Amino acid sequence: MPNTQLRRMDAFTFPSYSIDLSTGEVLFDYALTGPDGEQRFTEVITLPVPEEPPSDAAVSALGRVLELLHVVAGVSYYKTAAPGQLVLPAPLGPAAAGFVTAVYTKGLAEYAYRNQLPYVLELTPQVPAGRVKAAGEYDNSDRRPLSAVGGGKDSIVSLEALRRAGLDPVPFSVNPNHVINAVNEASGLTPLAARRRIDPVLFELNAAGARNGHIPVTAINSLIAVATAVLHGLGPVVMSNERSASDPNLIWNGHEINHQWSKGVEAEGLLRAALAEHAGLTEPYFSLLRPLSELHIARLFATIDRYDDVVTSCNAAFKLRDASERWCRDCPKCRFVFLALAPFMSRERITHIFGGDLLADETQIPGYRELLGVDGHKPFECVGEVEESVVALSLLAEQPDWRDTPVVRALVEAVPDTAWSTAATSDAFTPGGGPNYVPPTYTKALHSLTT
Repeated sequence: MPNTQLRRMDAFTFPSYSIDLSTGEVLFDYALTGPDGEQRFTEVITLPVPEEPPSDAAVSALGRVLELLHVVAGVSYYKTAAPGQLVLPAPLGPAAAGFVTAVYTKGLAEYAYRNQLPYVLELTPQVPAGRVKAAGEYDNSDRRPLSAVGGGKDSIVSLEALRRAGLDPVPFSVNPNHVINAVNEASGLTPLAARRRIDPVLFELNAAGARNGHIPVTAINSLIAVATAVLHGLGPVVMSNERSASDPNLIWNGHEINHQWSKGVEAEGLLRAALAEHAGLTEPYFSLLRPLSELHIARLFATIDRYDDVVTSCNAAFKLRDASERWCRDCPKCRFVFLALAPFMSRERITHIFGGDLLADETQIPGYRELLGVDGHKPFECVGEVEESVVALSLLAEQPDWRDTPVVRALVEAVPDTAWSTAATSDAFTPGGGPNYVPPTYTKALHSLTT
């Protein structure tokens, strides 16, 4: 469909969805409609099939989770045209409707900002009238947790905290790549994985000039994880999103623009409420690391060395042709993670992990100036707060291994005095810093690493 026709689409709808429990295959149908016709999409999500057939209660709860996933996964296709009407397929309660609205507005805020589409920030889904069928209660809170693994330091810290607390976690990922597979293998635990196949038509439209941009993919993967946990009779989904994920990048048209919105505590609370209301789940989902800063998590990761040869927090690394290269060493994520880990590791160990020394490379200085708030705004990446970067730099400036490296010397001179005074009183290593949803039974898992 030509790009000019896509721009004239006036509604996005959700025609149907279906699941085959024997194969785990879920089909989600979507449609853009307008005066020039219709553009259809079908997404395929394949859940891992359990060895034992699920109970009737689990199948019922699974269906309600998939109803939410159907709507949320639609953001990938909605953004090609971003019509003003979002017509939901069935009535929703206030919590579920609130979550969906936030996914399509706050979750697409960066997309709206980059494409200059302010109306997306005010989008109000059309919810069909009617009574929402009450969900039966489904309590799986005391079963083995499903621990999301992305291949980076954060999910490794969660996995090890759960393991050390005797909670017997099951690693989980969506479309695992070579990095995630290597991390799972290093853990020695038996993982579960789901597959997400985006309709190839989407890539064709993008190549032809359709609107594109960042989506709240964590919201989608979170619901896939919850669906997998319910299907397999497992317990809560444990994420590894830290408190700085809630920190916005900038304010635009009176709205916070946060690259990590779907990793933030607001999204977590909304998703939990939607799952409780719509699917009856009593303890479905939470982030174990929410009380911690990125810097605190980096310090905890430094105490774990079994993953040194497999870990990566670099998104660009997944696109590198050489599978043995785990870090691109030239993106905001690489720069921040190196800076966060360096105070707690020998120079030899961190250089081995990264395959290079970013603080010896003067070309990294402009990128580090952004992370430290000297130039521009916080990058649109999953990186820590400016204050955390300054705290890390202040620690490095005192260490003989690091204080004379070209990058540290240049940055110490560039950071203003006001930033240093803020860093001196930082609570980067004090758990807390706002709301979290960690259940009491899991608090001990965090203490097993933080004390």
